[in-house]
Amino acid sequence: MKILVTGGAGFIGSNMADRLLERGDEVYVVDNLSTGSIANIKHNLGNPNFHFLNDDIVTSHTLESIIEKCDVVFHLAAAVGVKYIVDDPLGTILTNVRGTENVLLLACKHWKRVVIASTSEIYGKSRGGALAEDADRVLGPTTVNRWSYSASKAIDEHYAFAFHQKGLPISIVRYFNSYGPRVNEAGYGSVIANFIRQAFAGQPLTVHGDGSQTRCFTFVDDTVRGTMLAGERTEAIGEAINIGNHHEITILELAGIIKRITGSSSPIVTMPYRDYYGQNYEDTPRRQPDVRKAQGLLDFTADTPLEIGLEKTIQWCREHYAVALNSHHGK
Repeated sequence: MKILVTGGAGFIGSNMADRLLERGDEVYVVDNLSTGSIANIKHNLGNPNFHFLNDDIVTSHTLESIIEKCDVVFHLAAAVGVKYIVDDPLGTILTNVRGTENVLLLACKHWKRVVIASTSEIYGKSRGGALAEDADRVLGPTTVNRWSYSASKAIDEHYAFAFHQKGLPISIVRYFNSYGPRVNEAGYGSVIANFIRQAFAGQPLTVHGDGSQTRCFTFVDDTVRGTMLAGERTEAIGEAINIGNHHEITILELAGIIKRITGSSSPIVTMPYRDYYGQNYEDTPRRQPDVRKAQGLLDFTADTPLEIGLEKTIQWCREHYAVALNSHHGK
C-alpha cells in the first residue's frame, strides 16, 4: 500500500514508518521538523519506498498530490509537549486545528481512509477510574493555557466525526503517554525522556508536584501496532479508541525505577508546578485508559511491561543522547 504519515519524522511517526516499510508498504512522510528530527528518518532516506517532504501541513501546497496517491493517511502531525503548549498556545491551536482541517478536507476530496492521532489529554481532569472512550470531558478555565491542547485535539476529533457522518472512513486513536527509542531528549512530551536525561547528566530527577499523580506509559512498539490496526480493521471506522497500557504508576515511583535502571546517583526532588510552568497551569491527578474497546475491536493489548520498555529506551538513550556520551567519556 501507499501510506502517508504526517509528522512521520517525530518519535511515534518515525517508528511507524519503519514498521510500514518492513511490511512492504510505500511510505510518504510530511514533517516540518519543528519537533521531529531528520535523525529519526535518516536511515530511510535512500530507500526507494520512502519519500520525505520537509513541509508544514498548515501551509503546504503539495500535500494534496501526496494524499491523492496514497491509500491510507495516518495523521500524527501536531503540537506536542506540555511545556511547549503552555508557552505557545496560539501555535498549538493553529497547528492542531488548521493542520487537521487541511488533511481532512483533502482526504475527503480524494476519499481516503484516515486515522487521526489524538490524546488522553482529551479527558481533561480525570479523577476516577479507567477512562472509557465515551467518558465526559472535564476541563479547567480557558485562562489556563494547558487546556488549549485538549480543546484543540477535541476540535480535531469533532472534525473527524463530522466527516465520518458524511461517509468518510475515519478512525481516531487516543495515545496514553508513549515512550521508547527516539523519545525526545529535550523532554517534550515525555517525563521519561526528562528523567533519563537528568539521570545521565547527574542532575536531580525533578518530579513536578508531590509525585503522587499517576500515569500509564505505553511502549512505542505497542502504540504503533495499535495505530496500524486502527487503519486496517473495518470495525475501527467511525470509532475513537484508547491506545494505551493499563498499568498505572505514580511519577515518583517512575523516577525511582529510572534511577535504578540507569545506575544514577542523582537525587529525586520535587518541584512546585509554578516553578516550571508558571502560575497558569493545572495538572490532572490520574489518567488510566479503559482498554476493553481496543481489545474488542482491534484484538489489541499494549503488553510491553514498563521495566522492559524502560530498559530498551534507556539503552537507546545511552547510544544517542549527547549527555550520555559526555558522561561516558568523562569516566
